Amino acid sequence: MHQATMRQASMVSALVVMLSFTGPAAHAQIAPQEGPSQDVLAPAPKLNLTLEQRHTIKELVKDMKADAGDVQAAIGEPIPPGVSPRPMPSDVSQKVPQVKSHRFFLTAQQIVIVDPKDNKVADVIKLGTD
Repeated sequence: MHQATMRQASMVSALVVMLSFTGPAAHAQIAPQEGPSQDVLAPAPKLNLTLEQRHTIKELVKDMKADAGDVQAAIGEPIPPGVSPRPMPSDVSQKVPQVKSHRFFLTAQQIVIVDPKDNKVADVIKLGTD
């Protein structure tokens, strides 16, 4: 009888291990259905720029004249009315190829990278040391 209890405990342990591996995968399948509320709360940048790439863009663009004073842009939002994004400078495109086809505009506090396909904000790089 002791062996049967041991065998049963082993099976329970195996089930726990199996469930711990399948649990997150099952959750991952459910998560996309809840997507819209997550997108509204914290939209992720469309560009996956490294800190170094963000710094490079900031250094090459920060001294240009601002296009839109105190406008605050948010990732995933359409660009503000009256703002005309400009092409990415060639030195930025050479050093950060991911943004080559993108456009941008400057505000008093941000470099706003715009996806030219939909004219929505793809990424925001803060200026200054806030």
